[in-house]
Amino acid sequence: MMSGDGLVVRVRPRLARFTGAQVLGLCALAQRHGSGVLDLTNRANIQIRGVAEADHEPLLQELAALSLLDVDPGVESRRNILVQPFWQAGDLTERLTLGLLDLLPDLPALPAKVGFAVDTGPAPLLSEASADFRLERSASGLILRADGSPFGRPVTEAEALPALAEMARWFDARRSPDHRRMAQVLENHTLPEGWAVEPPLAAAQPPQPGAHPMGALLGAAFGQIDAAELSGLITDDTALRVTPWRLVLLEGAELPTAGSLITTPGDPLLHVDACPGAPLCPQATVETRELARALAGTRPGSLHVSGCAKGCARARPAETTLVGREGSFDLVPGGKASDLPRQTGLTPATLLSGAF
Repeated sequence: MMSGDGLVVRVRPRLARFTGAQVLGLCALAQRHGSGVLDLTNRANIQIRGVAEADHEPLLQELAALSLLDVDPGVESRRNILVQPFWQAGDLTERLTLGLLDLLPDLPALPAKVGFAVDTGPAPLLSEASADFRLERSASGLILRADGSPFGRPVTEAEALPALAEMARWFDARRSPDHRRMAQVLENHTLPEGWAVEPPLAAAQPPQPGAHPMGALLGAAFGQIDAAELSGLITDDTALRVTPWRLVLLEGAELPTAGSLITTPGDPLLHVDACPGAPLCPQATVETRELARALAGTRPGSLHVSGCAKGCARARPAETTLVGREGSFDLVPGGKASDLPRQTGLTPATLLSGAF
């Protein structure tokens, strides 16, 4: 994708995990071909920013050498799978995800943003993350749930992936150019009998940074990590798991005592969403992240600072949303960047004074 500072190259890990060698390779590539930072996305992917067009093909070749690209670009485009990141080797989550990876080439050609969630840990963790097809646990076992339905279809492990393929074909036959996501299709169509009969377990609270039984859970303000800093925390034996909550898990590591990564639960920066803003994004007319950092913790609840009305950093409503427009900000309380503002023409100085 082209942005104001060059190409943005997205890397999708398998099973939400990079080996130590892969992380060190990504850090080196971000410094050699990009702007020296790695971005965490809300789909638990990693992006390298600021890549020159001339560097794109060499970068792809080096990513392939790190085993981070699929041989078939078509499979790569379909590998939009969110995985509960705290899986253990050989458990249900790993087994289902590996099976889904093998199944992808046989599924219909689905719209680009359609995705899957394998959320089969002790309690759902990915309920707030975007996914059209969800494998989850219920009180009696395993369910397959269509996004937009509060209930799912009970399945055994052996039935889960064939049922998912059946649901994908059902969705593909009913989607349209204006209804490209499962929740939109369910506005006009009813799921077949037996596909929406059992609720998932109650969702668990998202994890917080700090010590974790599997290692060190570290937060990244705005999802941005300095590649040089991260490489200093990694060895060939230290794998990295990525999450949709702007947290990374360093397997088997201790919490760092210095650096920019967040180690404290409840840090206000983890409740702030902000896109790169101007001048990094050509759609934005305002700087975003410096203001967002200054406002963090000064308002109750969540804060979203968006460079434009597209609201790329946060699709959900926030308690306070600030939207850039023609060099100033609009205020949308309790809404999304695309909603009608209550106030317009606010300057950074006004916002920092709290007079809004």
